[in-house]
Amino acid sequence: MVDITEISAMVAAAGVLVGVVYYILDMRNQNKMRQMDFIMRMPSSFIGKEVFETLATVARTEFKSYDDFEEKCGVEARQVGGFCEDLGLLVKGKIIDINLVAQRYEVSDIYEKLKPWIEESRKRANSPRLYEWFEYLYNELQKRKGGMLG
Repeated sequence: MVDITEISAMVAAAGVLVGVVYYILDMRNQNKMRQMDFIMRMPSSFIGKEVFETLATVARTEFKSYDDFEEKCGVEARQVGGFCEDLGLLVKGKIIDINLVAQRYEVSDIYEKLKPWIEESRKRANSPRLYEWFEYLYNELQKRKGGMLG
């Protein structure tokens, strides 16, 4: 026979379990909301006229060599590369979700355009890790794209 003490202990345990489940779900939701807030606020410094001009300059610049590209838009390439480097680091650290980045920015085209410049920059600076998080982000986006197609 079950007495009142056992019943109240089971009710208390069930209450704790419900509270823990609610807390876990709430924390997951809060994390998603923070990520969304972060990605939506971040572009406030990345939507100015100068930024669009910088992206357009990099996108339309044709070049024959590293030096040619450096002369035409080296500063702009470093600005764009730095921004994408930051995005990659944030994705790697799970601060922002890669799906949000994929929906908001066209990183793959930018990386493909800058890849020869990045590779030569690494050689000239003797720094094989230069723009490594930009490359990481590109690779993760390619995996994601492959997963969606396959």
